Amino acid sequence: MDKEKPPLRADVVGSLLRPRRLLEAREKAARGELAAAALRAVEDECIREAVARQESVGLQVATDGEFRRTWWNHDFMGRLGGVEVVEDPDALRFVGTSETRLVSRVRARVHHAGPIAVGDFAYLRSVARVTPKQCIPAPAMLYYRGGRARIDQEVYPDLDRFWIDVASAYAEEIRLLHAAGCDYLQIDDTSHAFLCDERFRESCRRRGDDPERLPEVLAEALNLAIAGRPEGMSVVMHTCRGNWKSSWMAEGGYGPVAEAVFGRTRVDAYFLEYDTERAGGFEPLRFVPRGRKVVLGLVTTKTPRLETKDELRRRIDEAARYVPLEDLCISPQCGFASSVHGNALSEDDQWRKLERVVEVARAVWG
Repeated sequence: MDKEKPPLRADVVGSLLRPRRLLEAREKAARGELAAAALRAVEDECIREAVARQESVGLQVATDGEFRRTWWNHDFMGRLGGVEVVEDPDALRFVGTSETRLVSRVRARVHHAGPIAVGDFAYLRSVARVTPKQCIPAPAMLYYRGGRARIDQEVYPDLDRFWIDVASAYAEEIRLLHAAGCDYLQIDDTSHAFLCDERFRESCRRRGDDPERLPEVLAEALNLAIAGRPEGMSVVMHTCRGNWKSSWMAEGGYGPVAEAVFGRTRVDAYFLEYDTERAGGFEPLRFVPRGRKVVLGLVTTKTPRLETKDELRRRIDEAARYVPLEDLCISPQCGFASSVHGNALSEDDQWRKLERVVEVARAVWG
């Protein structure tokens, strides 16, 4: 497998299914039956094994599986100064579910109150022989689901000031991550994929946002947050239409946001969900600038079915009509467990899918 700058031809999005003993340890800790240090020791052991397994299937990049998190987004957002995570009975729900969703609410000036993911990355780097990748949620997560109503208007009468503060907080976390050795950072930004869905776009209109302009606003927020990224750090963006207990929240092709996302966001690559018809066709990829990589999320993390090598190669060939083959890579479409609950497949299914990603990448790119 190649050693070029990330992303790699065979890549992984982030989260992995939590092993049973880790789930049991978390449950004991929640009941007060296991000390924090003991829980972290279990996490360390499970992360070390997950990294070794990623390496054993042939991946040249590894994550910690997000084993220390309950949610891919809220664990990070809730540790930003000025932000709290609350239940929102009015928030859009995942298809086929009735659970109340969590959202971020801004109560005070947003600031970097202390390192968030730095310690987690430092441990990952210490046990990985391949390239370690850190994943964090995008700045858009503070706005796009709840809109202006979730940001205190007395604290931020001017949203420009809000985005400047958010960018400053992110810049400090990115600086600390790089100082800890992070050269590969993934920004998880589901906002753009949600804005492909007319149902979500209509909800934006009802709250006073313009869904035609919002992709540009959120793209610029991301640009502002990564503007001072250290030289040599690869920053990529992942987007999907929701991933929780094998369910999703949005659907629709990338057409409505393609120009804003591909033409304006200044990231090095895009990880794009493409495992079902919900994501539409590859035609919007024609807006991707030449030389910028696209990681095709062709392998689903929502079901146990293992995609065949032939069907994956055929879809890569289809995408290559719009993006040169040398600018394409392959990965799963999302994580296998965006929350601690996990998707409806087994760990064996998960590893077979990651092996398949590596097999196809080797067959296509060598």
